[in-house]
Order: sequence, then structure tokens, then C-alpha cells
Amino acid sequence: MDMRQLVGRNFARLRREKGLTQEQVEARSGYSQQYLSSLERGRRNPTVITLFELSQALGVCHVELVKPEDDR
Repeated sequence: MDMRQLVGRNFARLRREKGLTQEQVEARSGYSQQYLSSLERGRRNPTVITLFELSQALGVCHVELVKPEDDR
């Protein structure tokens, strides 16, 4: 699987599990709702710093964003 798609799927799943909207994550992280939407669709290639900041906004370890689906 493409790493961008994996990160996007993990981010969307974790965001939903936390009961957060993209707009709420935008307020917590400073990343726009449009960026987050593109990320969830696998259209963004986030930096390590972005992954860390988004994981902080979700309240999860940054590793959760890159963990393969079969490792959960």
C-alpha cells in the first residue's frame, strides 16, 4: 500500500475513534480542513514534523499514523 494512503486511512480512523471532526482537528493542530481532507484521501505527503503535530492533536502516538493495518 502507498504510504500516503496508509497515513490517510489511519488518520481518518483515529480521528473518528476520538469523535473529532476535521474542523476540530484544524483548531487543535493549525492545519486547514482542506489539508486534512486531502491527507485522509491519500493526496498529501506529510513530513515527519506534520505527522508528529497531527498525532499530538489527536492525542495518540505518532507511530499510530504509520502503523500497517495488519499490525493493529
